[in-house]
Amino acid sequence: MAVGRTLVFAQGKGGVGKTTLTSNTAALAASAGHRVLVIDLDQQGNVARDLGFPPNSGDDLMSSLLTAAPLPISKDVRPNLDVVAGGPAIGDAASVFASRSARGSSDLADVLEAKLRPIEADYDLILIDTPPGDRILVEAALSVALAVAIPTRMDEASIDGVTRIAERFLAVTPRNPQLRLAGVVLFAISSRTTRLERDVRNALAETLGDAAPVFTTRIRHLESAAADARRRGLLIHELEQAAVADRTARINALRNKTSLTDGLYARDASGLAEDYQELTRELLTRLIEIENEAVVTT
Repeated sequence: MAVGRTLVFAQGKGGVGKTTLTSNTAALAASAGHRVLVIDLDQQGNVARDLGFPPNSGDDLMSSLLTAAPLPISKDVRPNLDVVAGGPAIGDAASVFASRSARGSSDLADVLEAKLRPIEADYDLILIDTPPGDRILVEAALSVALAVAIPTRMDEASIDGVTRIAERFLAVTPRNPQLRLAGVVLFAISSRTTRLERDVRNALAETLGDAAPVFTTRIRHLESAAADARRRGLLIHELEQAAVADRTARINALRNKTSLTDGLYARDASGLAEDYQELTRELLTRLIEIENEAVVTT
């Protein structure tokens, strides 16, 4: 059963923006006054990089999942934003819990629910970042979620990844009948999106029997801003503030005939920052709709 207002970002393919979306929407929701927890279940542990703190081994999270220890929560990484960091050790979770489940012990979904239940009232929103190819981790996250958001790029491999997550969705529904599809997020998109949206809807319709909602807000492609954000440990709305200072520094450098040693690649990230702000509003609105639908059905 779903734990609180938990949203999972999931895709069957890597490199489609799951972590970037998790980090940025979490921070924007937190800046709007919501109490937010991010859980990074990916062994790459890139939530830490996005939020500007040192990479984590994932040992503390893995230890928590295997023992009675509470989740290793880093408090106030940003105001109102707490984080459970992932890392390489999480890569062992699938094999460990597959073995445990075969022996009749609690599976990973049971353990994750047990860790989250005592703290669900502490947060208005819980966001979970998942790895692309790990069935056990993804299905465990979906088993405790109210909704799943699926990001996709424009390539066919990404659309195939959407279909794989739709299959995971169906596999988990008997265990978590509250789970709903929040929608598909078009990520790193150029202006040519009509055919992509049609293909995404058709791919999901084949699996789920109905066209999936596609969020109105598309996250545009701006490679320079993505590189700056990871390099500086800044979120996109923070990067836009840094870009203003960077432009001033460039002007001063030109006036003084000096060089700027560590400038930003992106000259203007305001449009991308607006994309994330609009998407965060859409996500929160969609979660409220899903909660209201659940109340009506009960």
